[in-house]
Amino acid sequence: MENGFGEVLWIYRLKTWDLPKGKLEKGENIEDCAVREVEEECGLSGLQLGVKLTETRHEYDQNGQHFVKTTHWYHMTVPGRPKLSPQTEEGIEWVRWVERHEWENQLKESYATIQEVAAAAMQRGI
Repeated sequence: MENGFGEVLWIYRLKTWDLPKGKLEKGENIEDCAVREVEEECGLSGLQLGVKLTETRHEYDQNGQHFVKTTHWYHMTVPGRPKLSPQTEEGIEWVRWVERHEWENQLKESYATIQEVAAAAMQRGI
């Protein structure tokens, strides 16, 4: 997710730099889900969906059940530098526009799947 100034949207959740993502709702396609989740988690609107960057998989346990989640990642843009609002009920502490040098420095402290997404974006020149 990139704004009109070339800054990238990052969130901070569970003491880790992260990117918005979520779960597919019944009857929803992957592309609509991607846009909806960014809008909900970051308080944005007017997003332009771009190319698909990659898919990642991660496994986790919750309430005694084991899950495998595939996440589809897209490049998105929005004009200008809109105000952001974190969806705190999802555990998001902050959401902000970040210049490339800052998030690249913090990337090593993020999840392996987020590092994969960043690598896919950089490979495409994004």
